[in-house]
Amino acid sequence: MTAIRQEAIELLERVPEDKLGFIIQIIQGMNGLYTDTNTEKKEALARLEQLRRKGTVIDDDAELASYREEKYGK
Repeated sequence: MTAIRQEAIELLERVPEDKLGFIIQIIQGMNGLYTDTNTEKKEALARLEQLRRKGTVIDDDAELASYREEKYGK
C-alpha cells in the first residue's frame, strides 16, 4: 500500500460515522471523472447512424427540378 493510500485510510478512520455519507458521495463523484466516456460516445454515434436517413438520390439536378415542379407547377 502506498503512503498516500495509507494516509487516506487513516483520515477516513478519524471521520465520524454521520459524516461518512458525504465522503462517499465525494468519492463517487470523483470516480465519475475517471470513467471512460469513449464507449458512451461510440454508442451515441451508433444511435445517430441508425436514425440517419439514407438517401437514394443519384441525380441531384433532377431531384431539385422535381421539387420545383411540385412546388411551383412549372
